[in-house]
Amino acid sequence: MKMHFGFSYVGIIYLIMLFVPNIIWAKNKPENYDQYVKNENKILLALERTGEVLCSAIVLVFADFNLRSWTLWSLWLIASFALMILYELYWFRYFKSEKTMRDQYSSFCGFPVAGATLPVVAFFLLGIYGINIWLIVATIILGIGHICIHLAHEKEVNGPKKKHIVKRILKGLGAVVLISVFAIIAISIGARDVRFLKHQANYINGAEEQTFITLGGQEQYVLMTGRNVENPVIIYLHGGPASPDTMVMYAFADLLMDDYTFIGWDQRGAGRTYYHNMSADPENETASFEQSLSDLDELVDYARERFGQDKVIIMGHSYGTVLGSTYVLEHPEKVSEYIGVGQVVSASNGDLISYEDALQKAKAAGDDTSEMETAYETFMADSTLKNMISLRDTVSKYHPGKEANVVWLGMSSPYFGIDDMKWFIFQVSELDAYLELNSQLFDYIMTFEALDGDKDFEVPVHFISGAEDWVCPVELVKEYEAEISAPQKDITLIDACGHSPQEASPKEFAEAVNSIIKRR
Repeated sequence: MKMHFGFSYVGIIYLIMLFVPNIIWAKNKPENYDQYVKNENKILLALERTGEVLCSAIVLVFADFNLRSWTLWSLWLIASFALMILYELYWFRYFKSEKTMRDQYSSFCGFPVAGATLPVVAFFLLGIYGINIWLIVATIILGIGHICIHLAHEKEVNGPKKKHIVKRILKGLGAVVLISVFAIIAISIGARDVRFLKHQANYINGAEEQTFITLGGQEQYVLMTGRNVENPVIIYLHGGPASPDTMVMYAFADLLMDDYTFIGWDQRGAGRTYYHNMSADPENETASFEQSLSDLDELVDYARERFGQDKVIIMGHSYGTVLGSTYVLEHPEKVSEYIGVGQVVSASNGDLISYEDALQKAKAAGDDTSEMETAYETFMADSTLKNMISLRDTVSKYHPGKEANVVWLGMSSPYFGIDDMKWFIFQVSELDAYLELNSQLFDYIMTFEALDGDKDFEVPVHFISGAEDWVCPVELVKEYEAEISAPQKDITLIDACGHSPQEASPKEFAEAVNSIIKRR
């Protein structure tokens, strides 16, 4: 979702719902209302007027407030519109009353000064629905002025309220929680919009597109971004398996946009691609390694034709290196370079190396190693992925490599979508279901042994690893690099980083990519 200029019919509906009651109210003001107006704070009044103008203009000129396909994000619009309905009911009650100041400033459905708070909150939620920081900021300006003015009037009318300490504390805590939640949402939306505008400026003559293209008979999500469409193309393959990070690819791709066009891809059975095809393939029956290789081949051909390139650069991360290196070995005629980030050499052996290192560090520190040793024995007896994850959990504290805050990178991404959030939550909250859904890919990677396969590359091969990567230990990557043959081969280590240096230290990663490719 991005900001799009265009007429908003939802905006005009909201303004009609806002202004009609106010026009009627102008002829039905409470007696002596003008006396209270004389006491209004001039600064608050200026904020109120500024907010009114900004909100009225913004809701009309962005089409993102209009109805679109149903997602969980649509709940923001439903909540917003529900508040506008309450606003209309509030005025209906007022017009049926004696129209006194007390009638105007009595609470409604638990909302104090409802005539002020209901529309402000409704417009704020509309800003969240439209992912539009400008409306959010304008609503905050309006709220500070408008609500504070009418709270002052309410206090003048009703006098000081009795102090119920417990109730005040609970209300205060509730307000702090709500303000904190909305502040986080507003900040993330603001960061997204700023990055989006930056992208619009940077890529105006290049590639900046999110779309679904048909690969292997299935429409799959692809992100293409770069400043110049004539630059070399890098196809970035996410890890997992089935753990797409396409929406945070900008973290490092933005630093390389002058020299490359990046293509990110939610692979078959994962992320946006899975949800887009869920009705046709709910159990991921087509998401095999062999099918993924075929899908990748079609994506490579698409990129070569789309951008007029004879060959592309394949960059894989973690599981993406399994897919990428296998593809490069099979199709060297379509690939100019291969970059393996956190190269997988042997899933099981990598964890054994990690365990041995962590065990030594734990014993040196005098720590209890019983839990770690039990997890190791369990994994050795039954080398399932779930037992591997349990083993990694016990050793991870001894391998504190630098990793990125992917939650923040995602929330503030110019490419963030509701399906990205749904897939991430699915991964972390329903591990068994996630593993079962992608069992074909996980079963494959558990048996993958790069040293036992073809090691004769016909293109330059570059490995980039975090110096503290113990998921795919550097020791194994070095062994693999020594075993393979290639026109050029090298390893670059990024200090202090763990398994995802491209996101944890994007600047250093971008420098490494430029260095290893441009020095040829």
